[in-house]
Amino acid sequence: MNDLMSVVDWSRAQFALTAMYHWLFVPLTIGLSVIVAIMETAYYRTGNERWKALTKFWMTLFGINFAIGVATGIILEFEFGTNWSNYSWFVGDIFGAPLAIEGIVAFFMEATFVAVMFFGWNKVSRGFHLASTWLTSIGVTLSALWILVANAWMQNPVGMEFDPAQMRNVMSDFWEVAFNPVSMNKFFHTVFSTWTLAGVFVVGVSSWLLWRRSNVGAATTSLKIGAWFGIAGMLLTFMTGDGSAVQVARVQPMKLAAMEGLYDGKVGQELVGFGILNTDKKPGDDAPAMHFEVSIPKGLSVLANHDPNSFVPGINDLLQGIELTPAGDTVRTVSYAERIATGRCAQQALRDYNAARAAGDESAMADAAARVAKDFKYFGYGYFETPEQAVPPVTVTFYAFRVMVCLGGILLLVLMLGAFASSFRPRLLANKFVLWAGMISLPLVWICSQAGWIVAEVGRQPWTIQDLLPVTAGISDVPSGSVQLTFWIFAAVFTLLLVAEVSIMARFIARSSRGDIEKDNN
Repeated sequence: MNDLMSVVDWSRAQFALTAMYHWLFVPLTIGLSVIVAIMETAYYRTGNERWKALTKFWMTLFGINFAIGVATGIILEFEFGTNWSNYSWFVGDIFGAPLAIEGIVAFFMEATFVAVMFFGWNKVSRGFHLASTWLTSIGVTLSALWILVANAWMQNPVGMEFDPAQMRNVMSDFWEVAFNPVSMNKFFHTVFSTWTLAGVFVVGVSSWLLWRRSNVGAATTSLKIGAWFGIAGMLLTFMTGDGSAVQVARVQPMKLAAMEGLYDGKVGQELVGFGILNTDKKPGDDAPAMHFEVSIPKGLSVLANHDPNSFVPGINDLLQGIELTPAGDTVRTVSYAERIATGRCAQQALRDYNAARAAGDESAMADAAARVAKDFKYFGYGYFETPEQAVPPVTVTFYAFRVMVCLGGILLLVLMLGAFASSFRPRLLANKFVLWAGMISLPLVWICSQAGWIVAEVGRQPWTIQDLLPVTAGISDVPSGSVQLTFWIFAAVFTLLLVAEVSIMARFIARSSRGDIEKDNN
């Protein structure tokens, strides 16, 4: 048992390591591709070589980041087979379909047109080159779509049926999987957040150039585009974030409770704006959930249900079986203790099915299959010993959510300051406070982005697939030492890749600050 838990913990750590490194590169790739396409569109419409120079400058930074992101993404997909083979077998028919489409359609589209985008200058017409740049950007975004469809299915598994003969789930409705409400909201929320990150990146780099008093014209234009683009991304991120909160309340209420450190819900539930969590608090005890908090009255009821007088269940309520229906009604459903018992009945029925099949008893097979279908909804709960094992890590989820929201507000202010200065008060771009705000926003936007991903993934724990398969049942049968070894190898390789990318980008930007961007890129 100890080795099993070690394999689980190290496999989770390795996947988290890979995903977080990968997510350092992906959002900049998606967002910066759109900014590059916008700049080239301006070049196409005006014929002004200045726009071409700006396009090629930011395109080079896009290319450096794109290459590193591909390397980490390939490793991430391989880990499903090496570390999570039970998961891959159990739901591979469903989860693999969006990833296959991503590889065949979206990635092929990126790989085809990115070559024209980088090497087609003066070799193809301006119109065809512009189309290639936009198609590269669309391809990058479509890659995110299909990956997020797969991820959203893990948050809200739909469009499937369990086949006891194969011991796995099979897809019953592709379109239900593709247009899962969670996936659509997650896609737009994620893509718009990448627009914000790319906008902040452009603002940060431009601020550094202005601080050096280098390429002032190019930097001012870039900062203006990055700031307005980032503002649009941030506002759209806030809007889709509202939709995400509603979806989480409907399909992952335990995640929402963990995000708020909420143990006992009520009608007109407040939203914790700032709080110090009681990390010793356990489900069912009498200890306070917070040492200190500043709350918005009825805020969580509005966020989750768009109704200030609605009930929001807490962790204790959910464990006892008190939830919300999709219509927003409060109901008493099945407690987690009952779910565990039902899940074990489903697992026993599956064992009975296999025994009957081995004996050639078709009548017993049919009876067992019917029992599996009846109780399969809670199949995954049968792996838990206690209801409390189904509670996510509250502390990490609670604080990560607040880091994301707080930094999002700060970044919006920085972007608004940059947009105002570059559009209406250019003399402010000589102000050290304005420029330092732009430069400091660079690390903050990545922390904000990582915090959002932590909320989404840690808040889903202990499930690999919500309510269907916990992490303890999804791993591969490999020695824990092998997973530990590859963890440290990947940690070293990814760190070297990150250092290499930052170093190459920094040298390129520094070299540009010593020269003339408009001349060097024409």
